[in-house]
Amino acid sequence: MRAFIRHALLAFAGLAVGAAAHAQGEPIRIGAILSVTGPVGFIGDPQQKTLELHVKRLNEQGGVLGRKIALTIYDDQSDPNNANTFAKRLVDTDKVDVLLGGTVTPTAMAIVPYAERAGVPFVSTGGGLALVDPVKKWVFKTPHSDRMVAERILQDMQERGIKRIALLSETSGFGQSGRKEVTAAAARFGITVVGEESYGPKDTDITPQFTRLRNLQDLQAMLVFCGAGTSPAVAIKNYAQMGFKLPVYMPHAAVNQEFIKLGGAPTEGVRMPTTGFVVPDALKDGDPQKAPSLDYYRSFKEAYKVDASPFGGNVADALAIAVDGIKRANGTDKAKLRDAIESTRGLVGLNGTFTMTPANHNGLTTDSLRIIEVRNGRFELIK
Repeated sequence: MRAFIRHALLAFAGLAVGAAAHAQGEPIRIGAILSVTGPVGFIGDPQQKTLELHVKRLNEQGGVLGRKIALTIYDDQSDPNNANTFAKRLVDTDKVDVLLGGTVTPTAMAIVPYAERAGVPFVSTGGGLALVDPVKKWVFKTPHSDRMVAERILQDMQERGIKRIALLSETSGFGQSGRKEVTAAAARFGITVVGEESYGPKDTDITPQFTRLRNLQDLQAMLVFCGAGTSPAVAIKNYAQMGFKLPVYMPHAAVNQEFIKLGGAPTEGVRMPTTGFVVPDALKDGDPQKAPSLDYYRSFKEAYKVDASPFGGNVADALAIAVDGIKRANGTDKAKLRDAIESTRGLVGLNGTFTMTPANHNGLTTDSLRIIEVRNGRFELIK
């Protein structure tokens, strides 16, 4: 019940902003579906805070094209069924001009069919490649895809002379898509996947899978292609319990302080690809991501008295892409806005620099992924 009260309050807040802005012209209506509570609430909550903070700043600056933004947010409670329901509500009842969110791949994928049928631009914060491959007319995404993540991990392994690995993949959509990308690309990097296992995102004991992988010969590294949530911490703790001493890699889904907090000491040394936004202080002064990243962390800390989450950058970029598109479309006509988003060029975001095309609705490149490692309970830039 508490979560649904929160939905109502957030929706009311958005409508209140719209009512105040009506005197200055019809507001721009932005709707977001985020997993503020539930298993991935630690991702969705900072996304909600980020979106509200950035919309507040835009409205204080006069809005967009002289129109204020009316923001409506619904909490899907990490449930894809709720995400689909709220997508319909935002389009049919709230009459939004653009959809944002879908905190993780399963909830984002639940929004896709309705966005496509209704013809409403949807800028997703889910990571799965399936969101934009094959390209969908009305759907875009801000995080790097699992294909880019897989290739960046394999590239780092190659540079370290790693040739034989074991692959443990989560049975979630992101985990299985990542598995597909790793196994398809490994040979190009001179790497052999000598053994595979899988586990469920809600599993609390993965030691049987690790036991089987431990019997493989001449392993040089372990790749755990996990989704978001608690499963990365479960996996690394079980890995340590089995006495493994090999290098461990995980995707960017595990890049959050919750992973270090829940995983504890075994997280030390885990490597992951991510954006420079995660470690802004380590970026060179000329790096285009440094200034906006530092500004984001500073403003978030000032507003909420807590540190920002890397996942907040995904929704900040989604909003920036939508606003940039609205400006270039000179309004919120949905077809014109869709075309404007698809023609995004050189937009510097927190995840990297976005350049969309009709064949690419993500707009990022593998080159914008950095390698970080957990050291002394912190994420540190390696390269």
